[in-house]
Amino acid sequence: MRVITGSARGRRLKELEGMETRPTTDRVKEGMFSALQFDIEGRKVLDLFAGTGQLGIECLSRGAASAVFVDRRADAVRLIRENLQATGLQDRARVVAGDSLEFLKTLREPFDLIFLDPPYEAGLVELAIAHIAGFDILKPHGIIVAEHPAERLLPVLEAPYRIHRTYRYGKIGVTIYHRTGNEEKGKES
Repeated sequence: MRVITGSARGRRLKELEGMETRPTTDRVKEGMFSALQFDIEGRKVLDLFAGTGQLGIECLSRGAASAVFVDRRADAVRLIRENLQATGLQDRARVVAGDSLEFLKTLREPFDLIFLDPPYEAGLVELAIAHIAGFDILKPHGIIVAEHPAERLLPVLEAPYRIHRTYRYGKIGVTIYHRTGNEEKGKES
């Protein structure tokens, strides 16, 4: 697992041992960042269920202003810090040890770009999407990127949120939600 491009291009990231964490495959990550390539620089990123931290680290490498990484596993939190240190990106990062859904409930700061890649079987992606929309923590014109089993359709949200597109990479699906600007809040998009 390597950083695809940017200031940390080619740097190898450490992976977690065992089967509890399923890192995003290179093919999916390349497709995901191809779709987002013009929406990263200068943005504030939230990497929930961060695992190795590879998605947020890729954003920082590509010029994101900052990134917050959240994971409940102590070994994941330790690994994210090691990966940030190895890439030299720790100065724009904050790592939070804790439950991702609980973190969303206490958030008081909005983000431009939010990544969701929870364990598939737990049904957490739908809960996280509902919390993000319910607490409205995505900035106007912000983006949610949710990884999920390809056969699972993610929920349609009320305005100002909308599904922009769903990509399929074999058994893996990636759904991208966009939030319209405040000027359009309440209108159908």
